[in-house]
Amino acid sequence: MSKKGIYKIVFLQSGEIYEVYAKSIYQSDMYGFIEVEDYIFDQKSLIVVDTSEEKLKTEFKGVNRSYIPINSILRIDEVDKKGSAKITKSKMSNVMPLPTPIIDGGSKKDS
Repeated sequence: MSKKGIYKIVFLQSGEIYEVYAKSIYQSDMYGFIEVEDYIFDQKSLIVVDTSEEKLKTEFKGVNRSYIPINSILRIDEVDKKGSAKITKSKMSNVMPLPTPIIDGGSKKDS
């Protein structure tokens, strides 16, 4: 049997870059989305509290599954151990990107 990995998912949402960790990730039945399940957050009580991880914990509290659009995902890595989940401001936070099509409409030949 293969060992289940931990996945680090980095995606863009509302001008912020989210970096989260999960146990399960796969292509959704809904076209153009990735499903993320079983989020992993630090359960240890620490003296120093990371505010961005706390924000993520409250944002994903009670969430069983997330559907993230493929065009929002920057990177997915399978890692050996969990790091710190965080939210960072994007350098392009004041620029809203236009939606891009997921598929190419096919190539047309000029006759």
